[in-house]
Amino acid sequence: MNSDRLRETFTELAEIYSPSKREEAMYSCLKGKLENLGLQTQTDSPAPWGGSCGNLYAFWEGTGMPLLLSAHMDTVEPAKGKRLIYNSADGTFRSDGTTILGADDCAGLAIILEAIARIKESGAAHRPAEILFTAAEEIYGLGAAAADYARLSAKEALVLDLDGPIGSSAIAAPTILSFTATIRGKAAHAGFASRDGVHAIQAAAKGIATLHLGEPEPGLTCNIGLIQGGIARNIVPDTCAVSGEIRALRHEKALALRDAVRSVFATEAAAVGASVGWEEQIVLHAFAADPAAPICRAFASACQAEGLPCDLHPTMGGSDMNHFAQHGITGLVAACSMHDVHSTREWASLTEMEDCTRLVVRVLSA
Repeated sequence: MNSDRLRETFTELAEIYSPSKREEAMYSCLKGKLENLGLQTQTDSPAPWGGSCGNLYAFWEGTGMPLLLSAHMDTVEPAKGKRLIYNSADGTFRSDGTTILGADDCAGLAIILEAIARIKESGAAHRPAEILFTAAEEIYGLGAAAADYARLSAKEALVLDLDGPIGSSAIAAPTILSFTATIRGKAAHAGFASRDGVHAIQAAAKGIATLHLGEPEPGLTCNIGLIQGGIARNIVPDTCAVSGEIRALRHEKALALRDAVRSVFATEAAAVGASVGWEEQIVLHAFAADPAAPICRAFASACQAEGLPCDLHPTMGGSDMNHFAQHGITGLVAACSMHDVHSTREWASLTEMEDCTRLVVRVLSA
């Protein structure tokens, strides 16, 4: 065990400014650490997503079936000038309250580095490891979506990028479909010619009121997050754009709800003589791993050996694992000590990171 090294690595990584598409400093730091561990590193082009660096790949020879280990290099904002505060009394890390901490996903990065270092120091036999530290994960996994999968041979993955107690892991995640319905009516003066107008906002509002927002059923959500319309108080608005997203653990459910939402807006627009335009993008595709798959059984066995509860469950959040699954890789997304993420209240625990490091060591040694 080397808790001091793990703490120092996490602190160093968490204090690096590494927002999505600006991960160059994190990339350079991680590349140096991987090469110092004796691993061969490679990169790819950030051109598809317009970032400042590519994804970082590393390779470690071993015996048996290779395992893909992955975490992401970017963080959300506010992240400029992060200053980490470590409380030795309870072993927690926090920011100074003006920025995020960055445990999402510096905890995952630090744990992977520490697990490799410990196995190397012990001289224990281990599986071949293919490490992929991705860029722009916080933007629907742009880096993973454009990764060069020809570089990888692993068909199993352990992704460290989840909140919750150590031992919990997501083995299913949703399709995420974003959409914009644009209602097009007819502008008119609201005072003396309102009857000549076709009120786009009213049609959009009736459509929104008709929708079952929230969670229509388990594993299926629908949200309207943005409404834009009109140009002045005294003009009947001729345009209203309504943007939202659908999430579903089953891809076909997302498509069915998409059709229903689109039909609602089309009906309400037609009722007042308006038309509707529709744009959509499937940003993530649902995946589900069989709990009996070898990687899931290896993770469960590691939890049992470490005396940690194993909880394999679905999540309604997306991650790089959604993209990996589209390339024939079976895997899970494990909790690695990140709490209250995407907020200035974010915190992490050294004890939890220790627990997760031991799990990774066991899975790699399986």
